[in-house]
Amino acid sequence: MKRDTFGSLRRFLAALSVVVSCGFAAPAGAQDTIKVAVGQIDAWANQVPTLGMKAGIFQKHGIVLDNYGTQGAGETLQAVISGSADIGIGVGTPGAMRAFAKGAPVRVLAAAYTGVEDIYWFVPANSPITSVKDITDKHTIAYSTSGSTSDSVLRALIAHYGLKAKPTQTGGPPGTFTMAMSGQIDIGWSVAPFGLKDLQAKSIRVLMRGSDVPSMRHQTVRVEIANANALKERHDVMVRFMRAYRETLDWMYSNPLAVKYYSESMRMPESLVELQRNEFNPKAAMNPDELSDVDLVMQDAVAGKFLEKPLTREQLAEFIQIPPR
Repeated sequence: MKRDTFGSLRRFLAALSVVVSCGFAAPAGAQDTIKVAVGQIDAWANQVPTLGMKAGIFQKHGIVLDNYGTQGAGETLQAVISGSADIGIGVGTPGAMRAFAKGAPVRVLAAAYTGVEDIYWFVPANSPITSVKDITDKHTIAYSTSGSTSDSVLRALIAHYGLKAKPTQTGGPPGTFTMAMSGQIDIGWSVAPFGLKDLQAKSIRVLMRGSDVPSMRHQTVRVEIANANALKERHDVMVRFMRAYRETLDWMYSNPLAVKYYSESMRMPESLVELQRNEFNPKAAMNPDELSDVDLVMQDAVAGKFLEKPLTREQLAEFIQIPPR
């Protein structure tokens, strides 16, 4: 009887150890899902979520990203504000500030892009508009969506050059390109690498680049944002997201597989991918840990009617919540 008792006890402890070990193993293999809305999802500068998933980097940090594209920062902002996305990628900094100032639950999770080297405005090669001086109040000029980088940069360009053309919302680069080439809009907008093949083929001409505005050359013009509630309730997940984000960014500029994967998805020669990455999207421009020239960003945001007045230091401390390295 005593032997049976000890035998039963041993069997019970063995079974219990299996249950306990399984219980501890499950979280290690569990993956936290994050919904990510990406403005201009095919642009190299917004590829961290896509390429990071393809490389298995986010999964290594216990995260699976549910990525989907939007037509621009306006749609991305709305997705984050409504909670249908936890994180928004590639949102114009002035637009994010405007939403925050109005009480929307958005916070900066990372700096996305500093400078405006990658954004430009173009016309078909046969357009009668040969330079900025030819642009009149009878012309239409494109931007993606309200609150986007193309919106804020276009406002700055209009002020810089004294343009009278009518700003017109056209969505992302592919649709805008079609509208410009078919004459539905006079001046299109784009962001590298979109249109580089056409530029090389001389079927389009660049009229203006974002870098034409001196004050914007060192500004952080785009940010990655998070829903404030998701950031608070899933803080550990967001911290891990940023670890994977930084690791992916390093990988994108050091591992040739990043160029290969992007080349395949975009059906572009790898040489052209490397060209646009190195000349239009230098790694320094994508430093996620610092917002540059914030005071100038706010000054331009006020001038562009994104903000009524600059955010206070206290508001900025609440708005910018980049997890430390």
